Amino acid sequence: MLNLNSKLKELEEKGGKINIGLVGTGQMGRGIVDRVLRMRGMNIPIIANRTIEKARETFELAGISPQNVYEVNTVSQAEKAIQQGKYAVTEDFEIVTKVLPVDVIIEATGVPEVGANTALKSIYNGKHVVMLNVEADVTVGPILKKMADSAGIVYTGSAGDEPGAIKELFDFADSMGFKVVAAGKGKNNPLNREANPDNMRPEAETRGINPRMLTSFVDATNTMVELTAVANATGLIPLCRGLVGPTGAVKDLPKIFSLKEDGGILDKCGVVDFVFGIAPGVFIVVTTDSPVTKQIMSYISLGDGPNYVFYRPYHLVCVETPLSAARAVLYKEPTISPIGAPVAETITVAKKDLKAGEHLDGIGGYTVYGLIDTAENAKKENALPIGLINENTVLKQDVKKGQAISYNMVELENDSTILQLRRIQDKFF
Repeated sequence: MLNLNSKLKELEEKGGKINIGLVGTGQMGRGIVDRVLRMRGMNIPIIANRTIEKARETFELAGISPQNVYEVNTVSQAEKAIQQGKYAVTEDFEIVTKVLPVDVIIEATGVPEVGANTALKSIYNGKHVVMLNVEADVTVGPILKKMADSAGIVYTGSAGDEPGAIKELFDFADSMGFKVVAAGKGKNNPLNREANPDNMRPEAETRGINPRMLTSFVDATNTMVELTAVANATGLIPLCRGLVGPTGAVKDLPKIFSLKEDGGILDKCGVVDFVFGIAPGVFIVVTTDSPVTKQIMSYISLGDGPNYVFYRPYHLVCVETPLSAARAVLYKEPTISPIGAPVAETITVAKKDLKAGEHLDGIGGYTVYGLIDTAENAKKENALPIGLINENTVLKQDVKKGQAISYNMVELENDSTILQLRRIQDKFF
């Protein structure tokens, strides 16, 4: 992110701005708009959301007068409003991806099908894509990245989201030649695989968040998804299905993430995992065989080695997302994106005993949760990625609580965009 402030200041002084189109105005979307409209050299002139009033409210919360916000139903209406220095809201995300003044699209719905659609249309229309939709990214991100590369645009995850924050630490250490032993995040919530929107609703209402979102945090699907994104962007792998999830303080991480013969939990180096006790931070554990570097690390109070921890005690979620948009436009670089074929998958596991004919409800629901595993293991078991599930997914057989669900156990919605992209991805890689 070095010099980004200077670049944005210079752009504004020359009369230019990076124009962002936003899809989704939940808690994250509102935060993005509020921050962008306080930054130099950036603007967010158009929002798409399934309810127009939420989009209008988002602009109003960011200080935009309602008289300057126009509802639009066509690309030409949107472009006219933006050219007049006004702001546009629409229910149609495709309009946002087609508007000429828009340079980059931020997808912030968290809905895999919507995210896949938005990214695909954005790439087709030559717009850079910032995916604050890790659920879609871990399902079809590798093929979307290939498509974006072919189109000469940037496909990236978001700064501030935990995968992006971990990737910044990884790049920092890797560029200096350290060997990365492990990377991960703290888990904010207690782990309860049986969490559902009903038993999470009281806490969700107290915290002002969607009960399904809180459910995905508590049943750990969100953690599995985020660390799948890290694996696919770095080549690090899950140590085991569902991860280990040890407990410890930051100072304990170098010992915890060492080989078993050295008193740690690892069978091998180069893994992702989560830790209870260090939230809301992210970390990497590194090592070096250099006596000189070890001496320096000891001198600066980072320990005697052979492992060292680099820890970031915060991640600013949507507040940092605009930085990825700016970096995509100005530097043509992603914050975090898949490096090729998937390394890991977040597979689908039954949250309770399920019967043939039941509809699955996906991430943050009543029927299933996600567990990370290697892509190799997922392929062997024909395991179903959780991002492919929507309300039209129907079980073809009974499934026991805790059982992994495979493709052949379900009937999927064949005309969904994310499923079509996933089939292309599987053939491509």
